[in-house]
Amino acid sequence: QVQVVESGGGSVQAGGSLRLSCVASGRTATLYNMGWFRQAPGKEREFVAAIDWSGGRTSYLDSVKGRFTISRDYAKNTMYLQIDSAKPEDTAVYYCAVERRYGTTVNDVDYWGQGTQVIVSS
Repeated sequence: QVQVVESGGGSVQAGGSLRLSCVASGRTATLYNMGWFRQAPGKEREFVAAIDWSGGRTSYLDSVKGRFTISRDYAKNTMYLQIDSAKPEDTAVYYCAVERRYGTTVNDVDYWGQGTQVIVSS
């Protein structure tokens, strides 16, 4: 069993930056692939970014490429999502995802965090 806890959400003005954190606990947590999804009001949950267990492979939603950076700190068992040049359309609840098998769809996720709200004002 893996427990997943996000933090770091909040409000930021357009063009600003925010860093989300996700701690995955459990004996084998560092062996899992991890990622971020988001869900805006009235919309389906969508893939944002993923990083594999080694940190050597990453994937991004096209609209966030060049603005978002996903990374892992194995010593802290923590994954990060650095959000730069934030846009109002980035407003959503962001969910940390843990996957046994690397993927970019909700069906690939084995464990979810509770979500953290990000609001970007214009």
